[in-house]
Amino acid sequence: MLKRLSPNTLRAVPERYQGIYVHGTQITEPSRFVFLSGQIGVAPDGTSHTGFKAQCNQAIDNVEALLADAEMTTADILRVTYFVTDPDHLVSLSEVRQARWNQGTAPAVTTLVVAALAAPDLLVEIEVTAAK
Repeated sequence: MLKRLSPNTLRAVPERYQGIYVHGTQITEPSRFVFLSGQIGVAPDGTSHTGFKAQCNQAIDNVEALLADAEMTTADILRVTYFVTDPDHLVSLSEVRQARWNQGTAPAVTTLVVAALAAPDLLVEIEVTAAK
């Protein structure tokens, strides 16, 4: 069972982020955990998308495919770490998250701006931990 942690002893999550962010998650009696490697904006045929939003949406598609393979959904996500290569992409990241993963079951989230990812054309990587 998942419990979203957002006690009133901490700063309240701003309304616009309530569906995509929570201060923490707790799980009791899990039957299984899934730890996903960082997913990038590369399609199944090996092509790399251009542009931040296209790469981000493809990375999310990849995460969702892995979750489906594990018989899970985004509602089972406990924690997400986003790695972006340019702080100017943070607004677009928020827009994509709002559009794709705003389901009222927000995970714990960390977002990092990094100098580079594994290849110079990569703009975003998404790492996920889920449990069911």
